[in-house]
Amino acid sequence: MGFGGSSFSFSSSSSSSFSLKHTVLPLKRRNCCLQTCFSVPYHKFVDFALDETNLHTHLLPSPLQEKYNSMNSTDGKGALNMLSFEAAKIRLLRSLIIETEKMQVLDFAVFPKAEYDVPIFCANFFTSAKTNIIVLDLNPLHDIINHDDYKEKYFKSLIPLGLKYAEHFPWGGKLTSESIKFFSPIVIWTRFTSSPQKYDILYSAFRDYYKVWLELIDTAVEETDEYQISRNLEAQHRYLAWRTEKDPGHGVLKKLIGDTLAKDLLRSFLFNGVDELGSKTFNDYFSHYLDEEGTLNKKGGVVGKSFENRPWDATGNFLGQ
Repeated sequence: MGFGGSSFSFSSSSSSSFSLKHTVLPLKRRNCCLQTCFSVPYHKFVDFALDETNLHTHLLPSPLQEKYNSMNSTDGKGALNMLSFEAAKIRLLRSLIIETEKMQVLDFAVFPKAEYDVPIFCANFFTSAKTNIIVLDLNPLHDIINHDDYKEKYFKSLIPLGLKYAEHFPWGGKLTSESIKFFSPIVIWTRFTSSPQKYDILYSAFRDYYKVWLELIDTAVEETDEYQISRNLEAQHRYLAWRTEKDPGHGVLKKLIGDTLAKDLLRSFLFNGVDELGSKTFNDYFSHYLDEEGTLNKKGGVVGKSFENRPWDATGNFLGQ
């Protein structure tokens, strides 16, 4: 899900009878949460995204929706609500909202189809009574650190947007050199104490970033070259392999619903495609995480330097080489 750690390696309706509005938790459970933590209306974020997307394309319920919709935590004190859709250029739009007595989580992502090299929209928000851990980004599909063409294509014009919100959301702490490859120069990676003002700014940032992403997917031209399509497909699969293995949200899910369900939710819903879009494994993509015996290093797997400060300058040039 992309929260809970610094290694981060997460009323409209369609023409069908399926409502796009997020399932509302029972009032009793929501009040329980309101009494114990600073409540953030993350449902509002999802509703905005769905409404805005429907202005640009026609969303259809994903086949995943039948299985992944809602569940309670094993202790009965928390609830998980899920939505998933697809569209002409969108392979998967999915959201997960978790509400317990001690925390609230939003994990929202949109994956383009392989015929489009558009970045992946990513919003991972974790909120407790005292702290917030936030990642909001348009995750680049291809390398923007060593190759400028993709950065020029999608991010050069967006640098002012990133700078606007960097003033409100300081860099949140160390990110590994491997993790940083999956983020863009406009990433919001931050931590802050709970306050209504901060949430208002975060909601504004979410809306601005999502509107920009929709403009990118709107204007994206369908790729017809099979080689380029395969590159996009492998890039997205590599991203999914990384997130599935390194996502710190696994620990939170494991505590809430048990290890078996947590692994299923990660692989089949949150990072759907990791088992379908390609045959390579995490070890194939990231063999430098293996020890001499060929075993994956499970102790955080930190490889390379860490970045304590934003590693891009005001023009979007990478400073961490």
